[in-house]
Amino acid sequence: MKRRSVISLPAVALAAPHLAGARAAAGFEGPSVIDGNLPVFYERLRDELTFPLGWQRSGGRDWKRRARATVEDLLQQPPDRTAFDPEVIDEQPGPGYRRRQLVFDVTRHSRVRATMLIPDGPGPFPAALLLHDHGARFDIGKEKLIQPWYDETRLASATAWSARYFSGRFVGDQLAARGYVVLAVDALGWGDRGGLTYENQQALASNLFHLGSSPAGLMAREDVRAAALLAALPEVDARRIAAVGFSMGGYRAWQVAALSDHIAATVSVCWMTGLKEMMVPGNNTLRGQSAFYMLHPGLYRHLDIPDVASLAAPRPMFVMGGELDPLFTAAGVAVAYRKMERVWAAQRSSRNLRTKTWPGLGHVFTAEMQDEALNWLAANL
Repeated sequence: MKRRSVISLPAVALAAPHLAGARAAAGFEGPSVIDGNLPVFYERLRDELTFPLGWQRSGGRDWKRRARATVEDLLQQPPDRTAFDPEVIDEQPGPGYRRRQLVFDVTRHSRVRATMLIPDGPGPFPAALLLHDHGARFDIGKEKLIQPWYDETRLASATAWSARYFSGRFVGDQLAARGYVVLAVDALGWGDRGGLTYENQQALASNLFHLGSSPAGLMAREDVRAAALLAALPEVDARRIAAVGFSMGGYRAWQVAALSDHIAATVSVCWMTGLKEMMVPGNNTLRGQSAFYMLHPGLYRHLDIPDVASLAAPRPMFVMGGELDPLFTAAGVAVAYRKMERVWAAQRSSRNLRTKTWPGLGHVFTAEMQDEALNWLAANL
C-alpha cells in the first residue's frame, strides 16, 4: 500500500512563503467583502473611472456626436419611430387654459394617457415637457405636476404632494397661466402605468435587463418621444419647447435635453452631482431600487453625469438645488457645476448656463424657486 502524504495549510505557507506574502501584499479581503451595500474595494473601482469621453479629456468639434452616440448605445433601448396616433379623450375649460387628456403611442409597445394644459387663444404657444419625480410614491406621476381634474382620489394625493414639495402649487398650472402648453406623461410604474411598489423595483429592473432593456433606458426613450409629440402638435411652437423637472424629473430634464434636439431650454431642480462624489457610504443611491431608473449600465466608464447633461450645450439650461439636500453632497454639486461651466464656456455660451444652490433649502422646489425658474425660462425660451 502506498503511503499518502498529508500537508497542512501552515506547511504550504512554510514551503512557499512567497505565496502567503503575495496574498498579504495584495490585501486579502478576508470574510467581510461587503461593507453595507459597497464592496470593500469600491474606492479602487471608483478611482479607475476616468471619463475618457468627457469634455475635459476629449472635447472638440466632434465631441458631441461621439459622446451622444455612446449614450444612445448604452440606453439598451433602440430608437422608436412609431406613429404617435394621438387621440383627445377629454377636454374641459380651465382658468385661462383648457385641460385635456389624450392618449398616444409613446413607444411601439405602450399606448399611454397624458395630461395637457393649453392656454386660451390662437397659438402656437411655447411649451414645457413636465417630468415627474420618483418620490417612492407610485399612485401619482403626471398628477404631481398638473392638478388632476379627473380623479378625486388622485387629487387628494397630488394636493398632499404639492404641499410637501412645491409650496402647495402645481408647476404645470403655473406654466399654463403664463402662456405655455404643458404636457405630462407617467413613466413606467407610476399613475396609469402603476402597479409598482418600492420593494419590487429591483426585480423589475432585473427582468428588463434580461429582456435586453433597462428601466432607465426605457424612460429616456419615452421622454424623447414625448418631446417629439409636443413638437408635432399644432398648438405648440416647435422652436420653443422646454424640459422642466424636479428630483428624478430634474435628472430626466437634462437627460432629454441631451438626447433630443426638440428641447430648446431646460430647468432641472435637485438632481445634479459628480458620479464619484455620489458613490460614498450613506448616499441614497447606494440603496438600489430607485437608482435603477437613473442607471445606464456601463455609461460611467465613458462619461461623468455632468458630461451627459452638457450634451445639451450651448442651449439654455438652469440647474438648481438646495444647500441642505441630503441626496447630493456639496462636493458633488460643485464638481458638476464646474464641469458644465467649462463646456458652455468652450462653446462661447456661458450666459446660457445658470447654476444655483439655494441656501437653507433641502430637496424641494418652493414657490420662490419656481418663480425664479419661470422668469428665467421666459427670458431664455
